[in-house]
Amino acid sequence: MDLRKRILRAALARPAVLPAVCPGTTEARVLLERELRSRGWPLAAGPATANLLVVVGRPAPTRMDWCEGLWRAMPAPRARIVIVAPEQIARGLDAGAAALLRPAAVSPRLPRPGARPEDHRHGPAPHTAQEGHGEHGARRGAHATHEGHGGHGGHGDDAAHEAHGGHDMAMQVSGLPMADRADDRDGLRLDQLHVPLGPALLDWPAGLVLRLALQGDVMQRVHVEQIAALAGQGRPYWDEPWLRAAAGEAVPRGLAARRLCAAHLDSVGRLLAVAGWPAQAQQARAARDTALEDAPAKAVVAAVSPLVRRVGRSRTLRWLTRGVGVLDARTAAAAGVSGPALTAGGDVWDRLNVWLDEAARAAAMCQETGPLRGSDLTGPRGALGGPLPPSQALLDVLPRLLEGAEFASARLTVASLDPDLDELAQAPAAVTVTHD
Repeated sequence: MDLRKRILRAALARPAVLPAVCPGTTEARVLLERELRSRGWPLAAGPATANLLVVVGRPAPTRMDWCEGLWRAMPAPRARIVIVAPEQIARGLDAGAAALLRPAAVSPRLPRPGARPEDHRHGPAPHTAQEGHGEHGARRGAHATHEGHGGHGGHGDDAAHEAHGGHDMAMQVSGLPMADRADDRDGLRLDQLHVPLGPALLDWPAGLVLRLALQGDVMQRVHVEQIAALAGQGRPYWDEPWLRAAAGEAVPRGLAARRLCAAHLDSVGRLLAVAGWPAQAQQARAARDTALEDAPAKAVVAAVSPLVRRVGRSRTLRWLTRGVGVLDARTAAAAGVSGPALTAGGDVWDRLNVWLDEAARAAAMCQETGPLRGSDLTGPRGALGGPLPPSQALLDVLPRLLEGAEFASARLTVASLDPDLDELAQAPAAVTVTHD
């Protein structure tokens, strides 16, 4: 074996993973992140730098294009696996890594999206395909992505490139459409470019797609779309304790506190990663996992407290997020927003600090044994007893927060609201579910 092949095999022993997460699979996504961190496998910034595509969940039949688009945009050597149950994660990653080290094989299409989880009881089957290394180099050049995340000012190219590969494959770097002309807010005739964000971006709500009309670096129009989820996903993972209590089950308050703490830390991790603070993002996710592992309340507090102090003292992060995505309390209440976004009544920085404060309080309550009251229907995103899930209200306010703002602020604003589309997957009025 020559030196080049040895180097390639060594690199593929820790493949760069690109998760394609479907709505309704939060628990599997969290466990996948934990497993990847324990293995030391990196996450790819986009398809151009990925070796292993991990599809988490079952895409709706009419919206498989985004998964196939990611696969087509990945250079060789590449492999993909489909995980439909949390217990398949370790075996699936092992199978995907082994497939990358085998000779080229024909790659079938993704499994039929209507297949039941038990159809994959022997674990997800890896699919591999090899392409010439010349094309591999050409693809890397054509689909180059920004991986640094050095603050919200650096996300323009990253978001646009990943959006092309993740949803609308017609908008490749090598074949961008001609820009339209339209009046901007100053009455000038400027080029207008239509750019999709999502659904397959790192640290992005699963299933969310934003279609932006840009003039220069300003978002003139924003349209929110959702990737439909298949039925039968069960209760939304983050809201589960409160919904169980509302259904009459005996749920300990400590369980709800753990879930609230972990949900907020999950959101904090996304926001810190988008803001260009990867080390603290990993710290938030490690604390999230501690809360979910039934650790004593003392251990959860010990994991959360240093993060709260470090983030609260960061002048750079405060400067970066101040004045971005301002949602005052009156506007939030009028739009039906509840939970942390309403409590914060301000910008990205305010919402971040509400998450941290609530996570710290919940951490201290992780071992409480008293029953959760069925009347208490306030989950991590807000009130659960209304006609629409709290995340629907968060999606509804996104256009007014983004329109007229600079494109660089889009990722930070979305991350600071972090709508949970798992909630919408359980609400027929909010999203259409398509069957075979």
